[in-house]
Amino acid sequence: MLYQWYETQRAFFAPFSEFASAAARLFNHPLSPLVHTPLAQRMSASLDLIHRLAKDYEKPQFGINTAKVGGVEVAVQQQVALHKPFCRLLRFKRFTDDPHALETMKSQPTVLVVAPLSGHHATLLRDTVRSLLQDHKVFITDWTDARMVPADAGPFHLADYVAYVQEFLRHIGPHAHVISVCQPTVPVLAAVSLMASRGEITPPTMTMMGGPIDARRSPTAVNNLAMNKTHRWFENTLIHRVPLNYPGAGRPVYPGFLQYTGFVAMNPDRHVSSHYDYFLDLVRGDEGSADSHREFYNEYNAVLDMPAEYYLDTIKTVFQDFALVNGTWVIEGQPVRPQDIHRTALLTIEGELDDISGAGQTRAAHELCSGIDPARRFHYDAEGAGHYGIFSGRRWRDKVYPRLRAFVAEFDGRPAQQPAPARRKGWARQA
Repeated sequence: MLYQWYETQRAFFAPFSEFASAAARLFNHPLSPLVHTPLAQRMSASLDLIHRLAKDYEKPQFGINTAKVGGVEVAVQQQVALHKPFCRLLRFKRFTDDPHALETMKSQPTVLVVAPLSGHHATLLRDTVRSLLQDHKVFITDWTDARMVPADAGPFHLADYVAYVQEFLRHIGPHAHVISVCQPTVPVLAAVSLMASRGEITPPTMTMMGGPIDARRSPTAVNNLAMNKTHRWFENTLIHRVPLNYPGAGRPVYPGFLQYTGFVAMNPDRHVSSHYDYFLDLVRGDEGSADSHREFYNEYNAVLDMPAEYYLDTIKTVFQDFALVNGTWVIEGQPVRPQDIHRTALLTIEGELDDISGAGQTRAAHELCSGIDPARRFHYDAEGAGHYGIFSGRRWRDKVYPRLRAFVAEFDGRPAQQPAPARRKGWARQA
């Protein structure tokens, strides 16, 4: 009933949001006489803020149409490489008539970016993809909003997530490097572990960024909530059924609007301050700062529903049973054994100020992947970076990405038994 009540409220406020938007234009349009009235800027700013607080945010687009390869601007086309009920595997195909750039692109490594299925859309990694396209052929998982998946498509469990990752890796080919950001570090490690245990070819490299491999280390507010509430509490409190106005009517989900409430509750003062600054920017006529605010919140406010089975499985497996680090995780009768991985090089990345995945949680992967030669295992701490800073923004582009790019290039196509080249400055070796 909570989801239906939310939809009713959203439908009720939708006309008011549109009215506020139209009224704001009456106070700022150069041809409107109201623009010359006292306090016109403040009225326009207030109405614009009301519009943005009440409006519904749709899934954003990646909007990546070009990339620079070797100093040459090339065209980029987004393609669907594989379509599954709960996810699309997207490829960002690059095109150019420049023969030098074309030869460069053909020789560049292929990467699969596994985006989080944890509230926000894969477009949150737009900056990640844009940077990677300079030096790589890029695929990414684009998870589907569960409310848009018909109930007859069946449930989606954490084990299905692992199976999707394996299928995508096999589809792309054995030379694809895999990069996981936040939540997918756990299922990606499971997927590669299972492939290694079965004797399949595993990716040349595996990069894990800010994920809860071992959520017991430096627990954050997110970890504490998951560990201190019972599994039944999560099921009874956070799981609701999709209303009749969506294709997935009747499907049990963890609704996006509840996830968004949790996101905001983690840092309410910061969000209030950000919206107040937006109001002041509009009053001052600082359109550049106002556009930056809109761009961020257009992405941040666009959330998706997670399948209930997947969410509850994750809570229990990752945050309550710690099944991966305890060696008790079994998928379809096969134990998840990261120690069976041998040929894949490993890079873990953590942000110094990450308040979602605490210090040491991602780095714990090195202890689990004991079968990988220490010369092929690396860790990087991004100084001054928060959770989003390790995959987006200036610190990602200037500090993190160069490390990742060098790591992928170093092990691209090189057999596991071949000696590692001289270690670059800044790498932290894992014993």
